[in-house]
Amino acid sequence: MQITDKDRELLALLSENARMPVAELARRLDLSRTTVQARLERLETQGVIAGYAVRLSDAYQTRLIRAHVMITIAPKALTAVTSELNAIREVTALYSVNGPYDLIAIIAAPSISELDRLIDRIGELSGVERTLSSIILSTRIAR
Repeated sequence: MQITDKDRELLALLSENARMPVAELARRLDLSRTTVQARLERLETQGVIAGYAVRLSDAYQTRLIRAHVMITIAPKALTAVTSELNAIREVTALYSVNGPYDLIAIIAAPSISELDRLIDRIGELSGVERTLSSIILSTRIAR
């Protein structure tokens, strides 16, 4: 996979607004529309661009309460716990990590009581031995 500086600029523009028209991308990159379209197709084919997603507004996200839930799991329970966490729609991301915890789940809920219920639900999953949660107060950098 070879990524050029122009490809990186294109990816940065798409990360700001994935719905930006190709003509606008071309104008900002100082490239032809055809060249930008070809780059997009190449990046998609190479698997650099896996898809285009909705980015929620700050106004909507600030109404959600988010938390990191660090999870220790029983030996050989990773697949089952991951599957169960995947079924919980409020789990927005799940990371496998090293150290005293095996996983970190990012969860989002509309209220503290709902967040508390989610944390309890995660702690009750078969194969989960221990959890430690931290509420996210603010986002300083998001790319």
